[in-house]
Amino acid sequence: MIEALGYGFIQNVIWAGLLAAIGCGIIGSYVVVKKLASISGGIAHASFGGIGLGYLLGINPVLGALAFSLLAAASMGTLTRRSRISEDTIIGMLWALGMALGIIFIGLTPGYAPDLFSYLFGNILTVPSSDLVLMLVLDALIIGVVWFFYKEFLGVSFDEEFCRVSGMPTGLLYVIMLGLIALTVVMLIRVVGIILVIALLTIPAAVARRFTDSLLKMMGLSIGFGVVFCLGGLWLSYILDFASGATIILFSVAVFLAVLAFKGKKKQEPASDKTGCINHE
Repeated sequence: MIEALGYGFIQNVIWAGLLAAIGCGIIGSYVVVKKLASISGGIAHASFGGIGLGYLLGINPVLGALAFSLLAAASMGTLTRRSRISEDTIIGMLWALGMALGIIFIGLTPGYAPDLFSYLFGNILTVPSSDLVLMLVLDALIIGVVWFFYKEFLGVSFDEEFCRVSGMPTGLLYVIMLGLIALTVVMLIRVVGIILVIALLTIPAAVARRFTDSLLKMMGLSIGFGVVFCLGGLWLSYILDFASGATIILFSVAVFLAVLAFKGKKKQEPASDKTGCINHE
């Protein structure tokens, strides 16, 4: 394994794992605290339509996934707030629509669609340098937006009704939060794939939640656990000759179960760092 670090593609793998851990650590904390796992899964699967469109147009499928995931996030956020249709129905509809469009676009693409399997189930070993640049840009954007809206996101995460009464634009903030989830989903697609992306988005934050009651500390710990899960899973996949994305998830779940067994059940909600609309102590 040490000898393999001298290869360029292995270095790309490590950088991809580190960059993915940053995004999933920060945004995954909001997903766990605000219970957005189902809508995150809907965004992830809807992005498959963009992957199919990328193949059809001859562009990087990740760019297509970025456009579709942002569109799905905006649609889900708007429709769930402004229509009388239940959230589960909207998520299921857009989830299925994205997958159906992806299948149609791929069917219309001449010839064979290369690397399609890696977009569904992930293959971090094939992440090119161009995708690393995109991941770095997305991480910078996520960090910038979260830093700018930290207090507002904190309030919306813990007591949205109070923040709405206080005059805060909670609907817009919710859509922005879903947009950040969409950006994180795009980063994780090449690491663990569309099918498994929701696991890496939630497990590091769920583990971190067992060790702290502070949202900010939870983000930091979640990033650390994400790095451990990605690099540890890669090492195990090398030793066992298993698929890298699936091994990362299996390792993550194993660590979560071990922490759950030894740490016990923590409080239901982490504290707010005393910087948001409310303070949970």
